[in-house]
Amino acid sequence: QVQLVEAGGGLVQPGGALRRSCAASRNICSIYAMGWYRQAPGKQRELVAHISSAGSTLYLDSVKGRFTISRDNAKNTVYLQMNSLKPEDTAVYYCNAARASIAIWGQGTQVTVSS
Repeated sequence: QVQLVEAGGGLVQPGGALRRSCAASRNICSIYAMGWYRQAPGKQRELVAHISSAGSTLYLDSVKGRFTISRDNAKNTVYLQMNSLKPEDTAVYYCNAARASIAIWGQGTQVTVSS
């Protein structure tokens, strides 16, 4: 069974940056769509950034221009570079891999943006 292991969360001040990574236990990044979701307290989980197997990307409107999703197929890893972070970006962030009816989730990591 494929596992996704996340790294790179934590506490950062407003305006700061963090880089999240999500490593897959098998070579799936080139054939699965990969995405980052987040869930803030009392809110539904939402898609933050998505990269297709072909490399096309899409972003939540509120993070466009600040967040960048990328993929390194050789390392079976997907990244989320988060710049100009705002307090409203505070949430638990989850990595996701999807193909057809298959959806795999990472363990989730807290990102807190606070001074």
